[in-house]
Amino acid sequence: MLLRLRAAGLLLPTVMTLVSLAILVLLGNWQMSRKVWKDALVDQIATRIRAEPVGLDVIKGLYTASQADVVANEIEYKRLRVTGRFRHEAEQFFYAPHPKLGPGYHVLTPLEIAGPTPAVLFVNRGYVSEAVKDRAERSGGLATGETAVTGLVRLQGEKGGFTPANEPGKNLWYWRDIPALARAALPDATSTVLPFVLDAEASPANPGGWPKGGATEIKLPNRHLEYALTWYGLAGALIAVYGAYAYGRLRARLQA
Repeated sequence: MLLRLRAAGLLLPTVMTLVSLAILVLLGNWQMSRKVWKDALVDQIATRIRAEPVGLDVIKGLYTASQADVVANEIEYKRLRVTGRFRHEAEQFFYAPHPKLGPGYHVLTPLEIAGPTPAVLFVNRGYVSEAVKDRAERSGGLATGETAVTGLVRLQGEKGGFTPANEPGKNLWYWRDIPALARAALPDATSTVLPFVLDAEASPANPGGWPKGGATEIKLPNRHLEYALTWYGLAGALIAVYGAYAYGRLRARLQA
């Protein structure tokens, strides 16, 4: 067989085709494994956001140093119910245009939690438009006294390559840099700042309708099947091209 392939000038093309075919199939298999992982992650998040809310002690017990891995730390998107006092004067604004309401911000407000170990938790109270960014325009929605909040735990995350730099001096944030948020909002705070954010739920709505809670966007792209089929399709096309090429070479050899 090797002699026949060499004689027909097919040895090198055959080797290259086999190597390329193996790579394409491996890439397809990898995307299928990624699909299995992503499907499990989507199911896990769906389970968490439907579950009964837990207390802060549970979240603290689950917290690990692995902040980026949603599966490993068992925290992100868990429902949390916590009680504390809002520091509305220390609001921070996270730039977040609304798909229907237009340009606006998420209001990140420090919540002071009393207890043996006082803590501060930044709560994303929801979306406000530019027109009601000023607290004076939505004073009815500024909860006072001890307030219970239920929402989804969100980890800090990392700055993306195309994400603008935060501008603390202008109170304008593009990614959740919790230590920097704490320094800007509460420069004299002595309580521990918890290393995650709570996205408040839409219900019950804030008096006056602002901020609009339920700002969490759960969009996990899952195109792994599409990618896998692309790689497998390329593998199939490679086989077809090689087959046609090899047939022509062998036929020419026989007719010579």
